[in-house]
Amino acid sequence: MHEASDEPQQRMAGRTDDALEPLSSCHTAEEAEASRRLAEKRSARPVTWQFFGILNIGIILTAIAIVLFKSPNGFAFGGTSGFSIVLSKLLPGLPVGAFMWIINIGLVILGLIFLDRRTVGWSVFASFALSGYVSLFEFIFPHNVSLTGDMWLDLCFAVILPALGSAIVFDIGASTGGTDILAMILNRRSSLEIGKALMAVDVAIVLVAAVLYGPRVGLYCILGLFAKTMLVDGAIESLHLRKMCTVICKDPRAVEQFIVKDLSRSATITPGYGAYSGKRVMQVMSVLSRREAMKLKRYVRELDPGAFITIVNSSEIIGRGFRGLN
Repeated sequence: MHEASDEPQQRMAGRTDDALEPLSSCHTAEEAEASRRLAEKRSARPVTWQFFGILNIGIILTAIAIVLFKSPNGFAFGGTSGFSIVLSKLLPGLPVGAFMWIINIGLVILGLIFLDRRTVGWSVFASFALSGYVSLFEFIFPHNVSLTGDMWLDLCFAVILPALGSAIVFDIGASTGGTDILAMILNRRSSLEIGKALMAVDVAIVLVAAVLYGPRVGLYCILGLFAKTMLVDGAIESLHLRKMCTVICKDPRAVEQFIVKDLSRSATITPGYGAYSGKRVMQVMSVLSRREAMKLKRYVRELDPGAFITIVNSSEIIGRGFRGLN
């Protein structure tokens, strides 16, 4: 029994140093420098003009949803837009955009009082930009009526567009402002659980909307509130989704070279042994994009039809060469 249990260890100990020789020894100095620059480029945040452009795209999607789908139906899912929709019903003399200006100006003033300017910088811009885009689209589409005439279809776009916009904005490390400023103040100045506090405010706005617009709209608002939360999380994960690939095949060195030289990615090589066959194997593990993972899968299947490949989704990758939730 003792000899049998030691056999795999003896096989592992019997491997040559050659089998674990790093591929980097095959690189020229120019290739190594090119790989380093590419990894830094992938890890880098967008430059200022890219950041500004992406932030505006996310805010515009949110503003379109407010003007064309939320406001005409009374869909108040919470936040400054939901509060503004409720106020526009109570005080019909002013449009939703005007109330958003008033609320956001108040939140910005509170932010500047209780927070440092650097903390609220992009949130201030986002708050005013969202208010500005809502006012602009209200001017372009002056009639506060449903775009489709179908409340269910309007609800879908009232949820999907802001969720996509928020995911795009969160992906670059910014926010759409508004209640985010209130969340930062609560975080700094109180012991309240921010998530629960903001959810309570959103639920209160939904209940008021149900009273003002009727139970049918109220139920749609409840559906929209929960769908918004799930879709934002799902959209963020989709933007960050990567494939963690593990390959066991007859020629791990060729796979290693393909990953490094053709895909410009790195890999981790781990020695092991097959529990059934008792043979020594080398596992090649690499984190890739969807497209890169497909290229790797095709290459490995052509190289070794009997190769063992596992591909696992991961949305939180922390390390050089990846950006997003890092």
